[in-house]
This record gives sequence, structure tokens and C-alpha cells, in this order.
Amino acid sequence: MRKSLSNKLFASFLTVILLSLSMVGFISYFQASAELDKSSEKSIAQVIRSASYQTDLYLQNYEKASDSILSYNQVKEFLDMDPEDSFSYYQYTNDIQKYLFRSLFILYPQINLMYVIGEHGKAISDDNSYQAHSLQFHPQERYRFLSEHTPESGRITILNTNVMNEGDRNIITMVRRNRGVSSYRPKGIVAIEFKAEDLARIWEPLDLGQGESYFIMDEFGKLLYRAEGNKNHPGLSAEHIQNVFQHPNDSVVEKVDGKEYLFVSRKSEYSKWQLVVSIPVGELRKPISTIRTTTLVVGVLTLVGTLLLATWFGRSITKPILILKEGMRETEKGKWRRLEMNGRQDELGGLMRSYNLMVTRLSEMIERVYEAELTTQKEALERHQAEFQALQLQINPHYLYNTLETIKCYAVVQDSDEITEIVEAMAFMLRYSIQTNLEEITIANELNHVLSYMTILKHRIGREFEIDVVIPPTLLLAKMVRLTLQPLIENIFQHAFPEGIEDKHYIRIDARIEEDRFLVLVEDNGAGMSRERLDKLREKLNLNQLADTEGDSLYHRGGIGLMNVHRRIQMVFGEQYGLSVESVENEGTRLILSMPAE
Repeated sequence: MRKSLSNKLFASFLTVILLSLSMVGFISYFQASAELDKSSEKSIAQVIRSASYQTDLYLQNYEKASDSILSYNQVKEFLDMDPEDSFSYYQYTNDIQKYLFRSLFILYPQINLMYVIGEHGKAISDDNSYQAHSLQFHPQERYRFLSEHTPESGRITILNTNVMNEGDRNIITMVRRNRGVSSYRPKGIVAIEFKAEDLARIWEPLDLGQGESYFIMDEFGKLLYRAEGNKNHPGLSAEHIQNVFQHPNDSVVEKVDGKEYLFVSRKSEYSKWQLVVSIPVGELRKPISTIRTTTLVVGVLTLVGTLLLATWFGRSITKPILILKEGMRETEKGKWRRLEMNGRQDELGGLMRSYNLMVTRLSEMIERVYEAELTTQKEALERHQAEFQALQLQINPHYLYNTLETIKCYAVVQDSDEITEIVEAMAFMLRYSIQTNLEEITIANELNHVLSYMTILKHRIGREFEIDVVIPPTLLLAKMVRLTLQPLIENIFQHAFPEGIEDKHYIRIDARIEEDRFLVLVEDNGAGMSRERLDKLREKLNLNQLADTEGDSLYHRGGIGLMNVHRRIQMVFGEQYGLSVESVENEGTRLILSMPAE
């Protein structure tokens, strides 16, 4: 279906505008979204770092309390006491509870419970109720459990466990190893319990948006604390918690209850806790909806305005073009009509003036120039067609007959892949050789043609023969004339080795640039030529004529022939180029194709 120029201009403007608006909107939206995500993650990470720092300070207070217990001399003596000495156990219990634990409860009112357990199985404990606390557990079992999770180096370990094993209370225990007076080897455990709810006082000021939540995991990935009371908190599963735990100091997006949440976590170097904040992704990207709406509104308004402008602009261009079109249509009918300018001074006005000038001059000269040009082109075309047809008609069918006979023999004698290989090579050579032009092709194309010829020849002579190609890689794309290399190789096989091919024989193809000429050299170490025969061949080459069928069969039989190779090069590049021959009898021959360097 034909389309008018105005419709094409309108469609082009519409395409450009839509493409520009969509690309700008697309890039702006996603770039703003990405930058906003990065900014949000960065802000959340800064808040977490601040809260983590405050949490570490909070925990360091309990570490100071544990230092007081570790350095208390009565605690060390208690760890060295004889477990059968009940009186000493009573004295140490009374002294430690009265003078140590009570003082620490006053200094650190957030502590819920403190206790010391020796490896001898005795324990001293006290809670923050100012009453002697009776432990409801087996000290030895408790000691064994805490020892498994506490290093002997004395480093603090924080566990989500409590001495009462109450599942409904969120208790955190800080544990350290302690030694006695007589040995540096750890001989007991010091533990301080406090409520995880106290950490909420640090996190309460955080306000990251609607639906935000936070929780704390220990160094083993176990949930220590999670803020409660927000109905928008996601229902985290063990799989979600484990996935977040595997990305410390990073952010990850998880789909919880059909909704995407961004989890940003930071790991404390002091407590080894992982503090995590979760916030709905949709909450983070609310500003993007504003950007999207604004982009759409501005885009629609811009589209309408630009389309109106495009319509007016298109008509201002197409109207004078239509006038020109009508004038040209009249010119086709032989009516040399001048166009009305209507005062146009722009490029289209200049085009119309040029058209009027053209009509004036063309009406005087067109017939004579057309007839002369037509006559010249016709003569040149006929000459080139005649020369090329002469070249094409000189393809000797003897080679094709031998090849087809070889294929027939293979088919009768054996069922093998050789037939396929010969046919494919023959098909390539035929397609390549029947081109009806003398266009310039690359030397790599000619080498490929030679390779197909050698594939067929291998089966004809019953042996492999490899041609040495030493052409520099940089010259493989140099230009040469079609069907000029393979005839030289064929000529060598027909005349250079009259006694048969021996292992010492070789054919080498080389190429080089010398001054302003590109030379392709084909040489062999065969029989060579006598001086008389070489002079005769050079004389024929100097005549710059196509080889005729009545000529010397030594230089024609077996292909297009050396004469035709020489002439084909001259027809493409000029009389100063072509084929030259160097030969020494019983030493070999060198054939040189001379063409202009690019």
C-alpha cells in the first residue's frame, strides 16, 4: 500500500516522539527507583549502625558487671572450695549475695538474675527482688550446657536462654568463664540474665515508615528479640530468618505473605549479634509513583503539542513537493511546464527555481545527450559481454568429464563419504566459476576455490598433496580478480610434474606488496621450461590477447588458461598489470600475478 509523504512524516514524528518519551520515562523511572533504593538502604543502614552502637554500649554495661564478679576474690575462692564443706559454702553464698550481687543490682537495675556455678557442682545465685533466690535447676547440667557454648578464653558469649527455662519470657544470658585463686584454668561460669525488652528502649525512637519492623539474631542465627505490637509486621518463617542471616552487612528482598520486604542487616563486632530492619518495598517506592504520574501527564501533553506541530510542519513541506511532483509528471509526458514560485525563498523555493532552470536547459539538450550516451554505453556493454562470453566459453569440459567419471567409479566400487566430498567441492567450484562478472574478490576467496579443486584432485590422482600457503595474514583480504589462481595450480599439475608427483615436489603460494603493486606468486620445483618455450610464452602474453582454441595446448588445456588469466587481470586493472613467468628448466617455474596495491 502506497503512503503519502505527509503520512510518512507524521508517522516518523510520532515514532521519534513516542520513542523519546518512552525511553526518557523508562530510564528516569528505573534510574530514580534504583537511586531511591540505594538512598533508602543507605539511610536504613546508618540508622541500624547507630542503634547497633547504642546496643553495644548497653551490653558493655553488663560486661562491666561481669568484670566485677570475675575480679571479686570471694568468687574465686568459692570456685576453689571443697564441695563437701557446707559451712564454707554457706559463708561464700552469704558474702557474695550480700556484698557483691546486691551492689550490682543497685548499679545495674536492668539485671534480672546473676549466678556463679563452679565445676564442683555448687552454685550461688540471686535475683533483683532482694530475696535469696533458690535455683530450680541442676547446677551440673547447667554448667555443662553453658560450658559447651562458652570459650575458655574468657570472651563473653550471649545466649537466648534463661535459668528458669520459661518460654514466655524473652531472657538473654551473658556468660563468661572464670578461674579460681589457685589456677589459671577456668573452674567456673559467671552468668547474668536480663530481659530482651530492655533493648526496645534503644529501638523505640526508630521511625522508618509504615510497616517497618526490626529484630535481633545471635551469632548462631537464632532469633533473640523481635518488636511486637505492629499488625503490619511480616510473618517471618525459619527459612526467611535463615536467608537474612546468611547476608550479614547486606540487604536482601524477601517475599513474605505475598508482599515484598527489604531486609537490611548489620552485624555487631562486639556482640556478634545481627540487627535487622524490615520495611515493605512498596513503602520505599511511593515517591516513584509520583514521578511516574508526572512523567505520564507531561508526556501526553508533550505528545499532543508536538503532533500538532508535526502536522503543520509536514504540510508546509509536502505542499511544494506535490507541486514539483505534478510538474515532473507533466515533464514525463513531454510538456515542459514551468512552476509558479508563489514567493518562496526557502530551500524548497530554491528547488523549484532549479527545476524551472532544468526544464529550460533539458528541453534543448536531452535528445542529443541521451542518444550519444546510449550509443556509447551500448557499444561498451557489447564489447565487455563479448569478451566475457569468450572467456566463459573456453572452459574446457574435459576436466568436468574426468571428475564426473571419478564420482561414478566411487559410486560403483564403494559406498563412502568420498562421493559427497567430491560433489560438494565440485558444486562450489561450479557456482564460483560461472559468475558472469569480473568483480574484484579477496585472495581468501581464491584460496577457498583452490581448496575445492585440490579436494577433487586428491581423489583423481589417488594421493594427498598439500600446497604451501605462506601469504601473510594481513594480505588475505587483498583484492584480486576472480578465477585467476586455480588455473595456475591446474596448469602446474598438468605440466610441471610429467613423470608423476614425488615427495620432493612442492607448490608454494605467496603474496607481497612491492611499491604500488600487489603480487601473488605461485611457484613449483617441477620440470620448468626451456629458454625457447619461455620466450614464446612471454611473447604471447605481451600480445594482450585472449587464448584461442587453436593455440598452443600447453598453455590452454586444463582450464581457462594462462593467457586468459593474464587478459582477465588487464580487463579489470589495466594493460600495465597481468601475468609474468619466470622458469629454469629442470628447476621449476614461478608465475607472478601483478595487480595494483590498495
